[in-house]
Amino acid sequence: MSQKTVLSVGQCAPDHAALSQFLAQHFGVQILTADLPAETLEILRSRTVDLVLINRKLDVDYSEGMDILRAVKDDPELASTPIMIVSNFEDAQQAAVAAGAVYGIGKAELTSQAARDRVAAVLS
Repeated sequence: MSQKTVLSVGQCAPDHAALSQFLAQHFGVQILTADLPAETLEILRSRTVDLVLINRKLDVDYSEGMDILRAVKDDPELASTPIMIVSNFEDAQQAAVAAGAVYGIGKAELTSQAARDRVAAVLS
């Protein structure tokens, strides 16, 4: 089986480090990063990505991660890409699912079995 690729979008350095550790420890994936919508779309159009993890609020400018989610889901070539919003807030998770995302993970739950199970369901 080939190594899976995860694109992490809009995380601050400490959160990126925590997510990277979580992903490496449990899934052994290659991790790419993007800060802004245009960079995210460029990466998704240029290579296969198995899961996109978008921060609820992008660290670089505090814009809405949901805007990237909608842009990806509105693009017929990218719409099937699995996306999760990274947020501890239930309302953000529900809004993301309503917009086409897979129920995501919160930074506060990275040590939980539930978070591992949700990511594993996408990456397996």
